[in-house]
Amino acid sequence: MLKWLVAAIIVIPAIELWGIIRMGHLIGGWWTFGLILLTGFLGAKLASSEGRKAFADVQAQLQSGRPPGHAMLNGICVLIGGLLLLLPGFFSDIVGITLLLPMTRPFYRMLLYRWLEKKVRNGSFVIRRR
Repeated sequence: MLKWLVAAIIVIPAIELWGIIRMGHLIGGWWTFGLILLTGFLGAKLASSEGRKAFADVQAQLQSGRPPGHAMLNGICVLIGGLLLLLPGFFSDIVGITLLLPMTRPFYRMLLYRWLEKKVRNGSFVIRRR
């Protein structure tokens, strides 16, 4: 757990900062700043529209009496992708966009499904009812 915390707090922001500085040298500081703002705004719009679709899919499957497994995983991918696009940095933007696009989302959905399945099988992920 500690290694993931170190990665989240130190390594990932350092990589993002390196990418921003590198891009600033390539295209200029104002263009880099504008590009970061643009990806944030466009990411928020894309996350909003894809989030509505995922929510509608979950509702439709629940209303028809089917478990909303893949629809819920799609929604989680959209949520994570939207959050990554709101963070400043180009590497998080690339991952965020690929999480939001319907043609690349199945890859992440499969990874998330495998991770959850492993957690459930190990007993480290338990759902409790109140």
